[in-house]
Amino acid sequence: MKDYSVDKIRNVCLLGHGGVGKTTLAEAMLYGAKATDRFGSVVAGNTVMDYDPEEIKRKISTGTSLAPIEWNGCKINIIDTPGYYDFVGEMCEGLRVADGAIILASAKDGVQVGTEKAWEEVKNQKIPRMIFISKIDEENSDFFKVFDQLKDIFGNSIIAFEIPIMENGVLAGIVNVATMKAKRFKGKDVVDAEIPDNMQSLVEKYRESLIEAAAETDEDLMEKYFSGEAFTDDELLKALQTGIKSCDIVPVFCGSAVNQTGVRSLMDAVVNYVPAFNERGNVKAVKPSSEDKVELKPENGEALSALVFRTIVDPFVGKISYIKVMSGVLKSDTSVYNVKKDKMEKVAQLFLIKGKQQINTDQLVTGDIGAVAKLAVTETNDTLCTKENPVILKGINFPQPMLCMAVLPKTKGDEEKINMGLTKLMEEDPTFKVEQNLETKQILIYGIGDQHLDLILSKLRAKFKVDVDLIKPKIAYRETITKKVKVEGKHKKQSGGHGQFGDVWIEFEPGPTEDLVFEEKIFGGAVPKQYFPAVEKGLRESCQKGVLAGYPVVNLKATLVDGKYHPVDSSEMSFKIAASLAYKEGVAQAGPVLLEPISRVEVLVPDNYMGDVIGDLNKRRGRILGMNPVQGGMQQVIAEVPEAEMFKYATDLRSLTQARGSFTIRFERYEEAPQHIAEKVIEEARREKEE
Repeated sequence: MKDYSVDKIRNVCLLGHGGVGKTTLAEAMLYGAKATDRFGSVVAGNTVMDYDPEEIKRKISTGTSLAPIEWNGCKINIIDTPGYYDFVGEMCEGLRVADGAIILASAKDGVQVGTEKAWEEVKNQKIPRMIFISKIDEENSDFFKVFDQLKDIFGNSIIAFEIPIMENGVLAGIVNVATMKAKRFKGKDVVDAEIPDNMQSLVEKYRESLIEAAAETDEDLMEKYFSGEAFTDDELLKALQTGIKSCDIVPVFCGSAVNQTGVRSLMDAVVNYVPAFNERGNVKAVKPSSEDKVELKPENGEALSALVFRTIVDPFVGKISYIKVMSGVLKSDTSVYNVKKDKMEKVAQLFLIKGKQQINTDQLVTGDIGAVAKLAVTETNDTLCTKENPVILKGINFPQPMLCMAVLPKTKGDEEKINMGLTKLMEEDPTFKVEQNLETKQILIYGIGDQHLDLILSKLRAKFKVDVDLIKPKIAYRETITKKVKVEGKHKKQSGGHGQFGDVWIEFEPGPTEDLVFEEKIFGGAVPKQYFPAVEKGLRESCQKGVLAGYPVVNLKATLVDGKYHPVDSSEMSFKIAASLAYKEGVAQAGPVLLEPISRVEVLVPDNYMGDVIGDLNKRRGRILGMNPVQGGMQQVIAEVPEAEMFKYATDLRSLTQARGSFTIRFERYEEAPQHIAEKVIEEARREKEE
């Protein structure tokens, strides 16, 4: 592949609902540009983009894939992203380095949840976008119905640049609304043709919308439009480019990737309408020490700045870092500075990525995307630059994983291998988290959804040869007391020689803080001062286990009020044991209750799902604290819900809202558990102890 300057590079991201045909479109683009000599199929498992064994097995994309093609004197970096929301982190990575997006919508299924989510992401990031209505010649497909749906949902920026010529349910050709020229498909060839007579008025209607949208981009054109003058081809092209770049115009194209129809005109549109990286303005960054904002020119002569936007960890090859150069030139066999890690990194051989193929290259210029292997400390979201001009580029904002499960090894002794494997997988997937819960002694893993965690386990099995089961995480309950009691703890043991003697009277009552509050009110030296720490230590150790279900005891105040000692047989150990005996009896008599953790949950849902979501939270013993309207027809529901009831909520909320809802959760406080819940937890604890 020859070298291209920044103005000749187009980075375009394919987005849309799962199963809408993004990978097939990428394959058609590669085949049409002669970048591959075989048109692969997702079903057959031989596409360039879906090369991972898991993708081939599942027949869906689970990771972001790259492939460069050469078309009309430009280089197009195709970024193929997964459509299933479980792999949303991969979409975030692809979008961060894209300068334009193609959102796919099926002519059969219309606007789906994935279409809406893709639109929201590109809108938030102000990325120029175009829409490709795919699967045009499948049964029950309807371009015009889907186009109207897109316009209704996303607004008047949606403009048809192409409309299909359908004959007997087959896509026979395409009319370019901008040029008013038609093309017909003859086998693999595309030939010029006349616009069918029965389509003339329809084409005129869509052209009127396109001309009006073009006129709105420029005051001179607006005057020309109102005076009834026709635009020249150059004026129209320039106006459309301006409108697309500013996101005021979203062009709609159509075709069938499987039959490779409409794909070439889409690639022409990418070259003509998707802005190059240097057309999108200066690169914004901050200085590492002062957080002062700086702007870099997106050109080769500027100091180097490059963002690592994706990491792949392979047990055999090692770590591969995907990089986009934002300014300057990154060369093979050089050293660069990782600002966040404050370390120099050796860049060995740079390469371009085409699916799983690595194509060696000497350099990556501004705006280009490539990869390098075996960087020592670099991770996703790190900035590589020069030591002389250190800057930090804006990173990717990944969604927080909310589905939590506990890992149970299938084979004893695999814990170390499991930890190592999960840590490596966490390196390559920022939406996956691993946590060692010291209290429940469980390894907890967090993911976006069921499919996400299932993929993690498959990778753990395939890459690190270790198998695990997922189980419900244990809840960290607490215990406390509800009334005041005074009890004696007496430890006396005589077995020849020195004996053991310790006698304490302790008052137990509900305390002001979660931690144990220990006081002493001893008069007349009934218990010598040197034994006070031993009494406190005995109580603190005992507090780790409650009398109901063995959970830690909180909000406890203990006052040492009396006791006895023996000048010879008393010792620190004797008083420590006496204190623990008093604890057991005292807590048992003081009305012990079980406390459960309560979480603050904030749910974002579209208006029409409010009733279902509130009803579901009520079923989970939740208390609704408030509802606030949010931008875009969304509502925020704030509630307090017991943690035990939020197990698998990520999956349930997705089902309730057709994946349109999202939520955050955080620990709020402990609260007394209802009697029937407490009885169940105590019974479970008793059973576990017996086992």
